[in-house]
Amino acid sequence: MYTTTAIVLQLRAHSDRARILHAYTRAGGRGAYIVYGIGSHKKGTGVYTPLSLVELSVREGKNGSMPVVEQATLIYTPTHITTDIRRQTVAMFLSELLSHTLYQPMQDEPLFDYLMTVVEDLDRCDDPENVHLRTMQGLAERLGFAINEEEHPWLTHQPVNRTQRQEQLRQLCSYYADHVDGWQEMKSLDILTEVFD
Repeated sequence: MYTTTAIVLQLRAHSDRARILHAYTRAGGRGAYIVYGIGSHKKGTGVYTPLSLVELSVREGKNGSMPVVEQATLIYTPTHITTDIRRQTVAMFLSELLSHTLYQPMQDEPLFDYLMTVVEDLDRCDDPENVHLRTMQGLAERLGFAINEEEHPWLTHQPVNRTQRQEQLRQLCSYYADHVDGWQEMKSLDILTEVFD
């Protein structure tokens, strides 16, 4: 048994009794875990919403099987993300972005710490409509393909209206597609655009 701090990326159906949790952890980077009893008082789905900051108590799997989450506890209780549809939509988009870009089961504490600040920024900032844009800019740098401001000035400035935000987001997604192997189309992009329309 071990514990680790984690950022929830996705919770997917596995069987009637279990879900698969994809998370980015401080101890080991990207990981997948079995979670039993979703919906019970002990393990409610609220703990596993996108970008939740949690402490996981994990039991190693047997014979190469997936590790099992014995307990998950919120370590940061957001003030606004859970009640603001705009922030919830950005959280969903960012969790999908991280799922597409963070593949390695490799410890990277500076990256983990940066992602924790992203969650706090999303919860506390006055401009949630720009958090995903700032995050894409900052994450690119931390993943080794920083945006060159001279070559791509449009991708680094602060948008001031809906039209600029939508265009910057489109170009940032294109930039990621050029730099991330196996980049997949962002399914939450249309929802994000609609919410901020």
